[in-house]
Amino acid sequence: MTQAGYLECERRWVYWLLILVAGWYGAYTFSLRGGVFCNAQTANVVLLAMAAGNGKWLNASYLLLPISAYLFGSFLSEWMGKSIKRLNLLRWDTLLVALEVGMVVFLALMPADWPDQICQVTLNFACAMQFNTYRQVEGVPAATTFVTNHIRQIGSNLAKLARHPQSEALRNRVLTHASLLGFFVVGAIVSTVMCRTFSYVSLLGALVPLGVVLAGLLHADLVSERGQLAAVPHGH
Repeated sequence: MTQAGYLECERRWVYWLLILVAGWYGAYTFSLRGGVFCNAQTANVVLLAMAAGNGKWLNASYLLLPISAYLFGSFLSEWMGKSIKRLNLLRWDTLLVALEVGMVVFLALMPADWPDQICQVTLNFACAMQFNTYRQVEGVPAATTFVTNHIRQIGSNLAKLARHPQSEALRNRVLTHASLLGFFVVGAIVSTVMCRTFSYVSLLGALVPLGVVLAGLLHADLVSERGQLAAVPHGH
């Protein structure tokens, strides 16, 4: 394992790049693919409830599609995580990033006149798997697909730090969540500029951070952590 007993898939640099990609996805789908955010499902559940409350059953039924994709992504990532481990070849964490690379290529090159829902549901599925797989960054519970909890954690831990200014653990938590929030914002900013310049193929830019993560995790699985494939990341 890496320093302090953490695997490479738990390191900050991995989480920074993954959450940057999540910001990229959000700006991409909102700008070019239907004006929605694909990273989480709270808004879709609210819209489903509102549609049901207004008797718009067709709209409510339609919203079950992204919600179901997210649910299935969580299920599949949990199931595959255990199955892949038994093969003793690669970690599920690594294979997931490889699958995400393939999804990004497909969606970026997908004809512009194809339904936006294909992109939305595919990214719903990918974000659910990523959210369920990457759970702790060097011992700090964290998400790589949305930032609501990071904002809450910054405020909560700043209040605690004000009472205990000497606490390195609290300072580390504040810096961890703040850095993840910052990378998410950077990803969304870069994506917005890229969308304006390169339109639908701008999603290919997300391959750069994803490729760096994939290369680092492959090196860990095949070289530096080859004998530790059975080790379980924190939070699982």
